[in-house]
Amino acid sequence: MASSVMTRKGQITIPADIRRLWSIEAGDRVEFLRDGDRVRIVPVGDVVTRTAGALRRYRSGPAPTIEELKEAVANAWAAEAMRHMEP
Repeated sequence: MASSVMTRKGQITIPADIRRLWSIEAGDRVEFLRDGDRVRIVPVGDVVTRTAGALRRYRSGPAPTIEELKEAVANAWAAEAMRHMEP
């Protein structure tokens, strides 16, 4: 379980492994959702926005295969489903 310390200004740092997992970058928005006595932090934006650039490695190389495209879409939908699951 990752943790962070809040500053005097009320700011927290999202741990790097979580930022990488959800592809959260500087300037991205997150939502704070009340869940009983807990708070969930989730990235704001649709699945297309959050997965834009997932195939950027193909920009200078061969186009992705149908299988690679299907895998990218499946991964995006899985990430979207995980975002809505209980912690």
